[in-house]
Amino acid sequence: MIKWIEWAQKLQGIAQSGLTYSENPFEIERYKMIMEIAAEMVSHNSTFEKEKVQDLFLSEAGHATPKVDVRGVVFKDDKILLVKEKVDNKWTVPGGWADVGSSPAENVEREVFEESGFIVKAKKVLAVYDRNRQGHTPFIFHLYKIFFLCEIIGGEAKSSFETLDVGFFSLDELPELSTGRVTKKQIERFFEHLKNSDLPTDFD
Repeated sequence: MIKWIEWAQKLQGIAQSGLTYSENPFEIERYKMIMEIAAEMVSHNSTFEKEKVQDLFLSEAGHATPKVDVRGVVFKDDKILLVKEKVDNKWTVPGGWADVGSSPAENVEREVFEESGFIVKAKKVLAVYDRNRQGHTPFIFHLYKIFFLCEIIGGEAKSSFETLDVGFFSLDELPELSTGRVTKKQIERFFEHLKNSDLPTDFD
């Protein structure tokens, strides 16, 4: 985990929660200053403008908690389902942000269908990971990643407005991965779950 990202995330979280609960105008100004420092850290170490980062931070309201990313792990003939992202032309297990109003399982089933065309049923939680501890590329917010083992019950391979291609890959023929979304180490672990269904859920 890159330390400046970790520090910026923590400062942003402290500031967001402070702005939510504080009624003291002096404390409110201090929390805004903390958020500005977090935005400066991100801007200094990336290509994002400070003002845009600050606007993004300020758009978050309420008590600061990690965001939730759900991912569907789907196997067919001992190969894993991957989709090619339009954003970076790299491959990942399908998934995305969890939406309010749907259960975690409903969210992942929807994401898999939208990104791959396959209708699936969530069967088991394989892993709940802290993104900061998994070797992913840096991201501005702190988030948890939930990986579900899913079973195909219908549909057919079909790309979407988010994806360019859909395919199944063996472990020894993985394409270039979108490491902000999934890592090779994680996929290797999912293949271990495929070989041994009695393995417990992984978590940080």
